[in-house]
Amino acid sequence: SAGSGIGVFVCCEHRCNVFISRSLRRFKGEQVDDEALKAVLEAGTWAPTAFGKQDPWIVAVQRPDLLDRLARMNAEIMGSKGNPYYDAAMNARVMGTESDPYYGAPTVVLVFASADSPNKDRDGSLVLGSMMVAAHSVGLASCWINREDAMFASEEGKALMRELQLPEGLAGVGALALGYPDAEPKAAKPRKKDYYRIVK
Repeated sequence: SAGSGIGVFVCCEHRCNVFISRSLRRFKGEQVDDEALKAVLEAGTWAPTAFGKQDPWIVAVQRPDLLDRLARMNAEIMGSKGNPYYDAAMNARVMGTESDPYYGAPTVVLVFASADSPNKDRDGSLVLGSMMVAAHSVGLASCWINREDAMFASEEGKALMRELQLPEGLAGVGALALGYPDAEPKAAKPRKKDYYRIVK
């Protein structure tokens, strides 16, 4: 164990979590408890990174006013000005929901990496993916959210990174909407034929 409570996945457990972990966009209003959140965040820290540099930075946001700010920024990048955050008609068409871009999740986990790193998207994506698998393992729902790259390239985004006391020179990679599920995930689509092949 790494001291997080999540422990080390044995092969069969990890395989099961990967198979059944699915994005979910309906969350309960209940806040994620600290133990479960720390388990998810620590799983992100153990994701592989280029040259083992551990370049990404992870920020979990639970403060309501900051969640509202993130939702507004993300919606503006998406191109919608409605209230709350999205025009209902556009939002239903584009996102399948009338809630904010983070689907009302009580926790949003932001991932950043060095803007000048050629591996920032790869490193950040591995961190996000690892946290999604961990979230499922501790009974949480998660959904990958895009547009953080544009959000934090803006002047408001750069100012927010300073407020979060992040080092200079970072770029947004992505985010997770995180919380307790308020619905069952949809059944996974069948895997496409010839998805993988083995060459010997």
